[in-house]
Amino acid sequence: MLLKRIKKGRFILLSLFVAVALALTGCSGKTAQTNTGEKTIKIGFMGPLTGDAKTFGESTRNAFLLALEQAGMKAGEYKIEHVITDDRNDATEAVNVVDKLISQDKVQAIVGSVTSRTTIAVSEIANSKKVVLISPTATAEKVTVDNNQRKEFVFRACFLDPFQGEIAARFARENLNAQTAAILYDQGNDYSKGLAEAFRKSFEALGGQIVASEAYSKDDQDFSAVLTNIAQKNPDILYLPDYYGKVSLIGKQARNKGIKAVFLGGDGWDSPELDFAAMEGGYFTNHYSPDDPRSEVQKWIQDYKSKYGAVPDAFATLAYDATNLLLNAIKTANSNDPVKIKEALQATRDFPGVTGKITFNANGDPVKPAHIIQIKGGKQVYVTTINP
Repeated sequence: MLLKRIKKGRFILLSLFVAVALALTGCSGKTAQTNTGEKTIKIGFMGPLTGDAKTFGESTRNAFLLALEQAGMKAGEYKIEHVITDDRNDATEAVNVVDKLISQDKVQAIVGSVTSRTTIAVSEIANSKKVVLISPTATAEKVTVDNNQRKEFVFRACFLDPFQGEIAARFARENLNAQTAAILYDQGNDYSKGLAEAFRKSFEALGGQIVASEAYSKDDQDFSAVLTNIAQKNPDILYLPDYYGKVSLIGKQARNKGIKAVFLGGDGWDSPELDFAAMEGGYFTNHYSPDDPRSEVQKWIQDYKSKYGAVPDAFATLAYDATNLLLNAIKTANSNDPVKIKEALQATRDFPGVTGKITFNANGDPVKPAHIIQIKGGKQVYVTTINP
């Protein structure tokens, strides 16, 4: 009898200990709280802080942190904890990063990733784990929808590749009066392939002729053979839908081959490490321009310059909008529950972003205009804005 009472007493003490431990760690309820009772939410950031797209990662991280700082590290009643990660612009590494963010760091939402190749890979995981993911800048269609299936926990702050490919084609035909075009793209990159196909379809639909369409691989450095073929076609436009490093390399080799075509490309050109001399006279589609006189834009530029000593690129600007969209959804939902945050994001209408008013469509994609930027005199120069 005495032994039974001792065992019963130990069981009661153990139960009390577990209950107290759960209460202290916040695991006994749905709302995470600090030891002081403050509600918290953990947000992850992922982007290429090293590798071939590191300037994109650096500027998006900077904007993410500035948005949190300006919000006082809070979203409504929730104190924000954050985790910064580097995916190196590598899809395999991105999968490892998102697994860690969700399984170990226990984030409820993620801002990222930056490029389409990494974001497509992690969007499947975030959606299956019911963790909200909003990419600032991944423009490929498969980020939010794949095989006609909407990834309901995935959103983005940027326009899509089909749209900017169409806008580039319209600008080439209507503003540059181009009759012929050649395309050179990365066959292993969904971003590059998507832009190339959208440009081709739109340019031909508008009466233009595609005289050459050549593919290359990510690690290629010598483009002599394909550029020799393109030079013989003498196109009015050479469409280069890739990131700044590869575009700079191709542009320099193209000029050395005697190609006189006007270079045209997508938002992947937007980097201080673009070879401005090689790309002189070229145009690219982008999400914003520092020359935009709107007060929201000029205040943003001033804030970013004060913090980081540089004018923000489009990647930083979109990351700022994406982070603020997420914070607004947390505040609106008054919850750290990803389901409620997702619902609040989906219901967002006319959010006053720096890149324009943002309303999400049924696929979690914003409807917004595109800007045309020219490389002129060693810098970016705003040309025009084209609406959907």
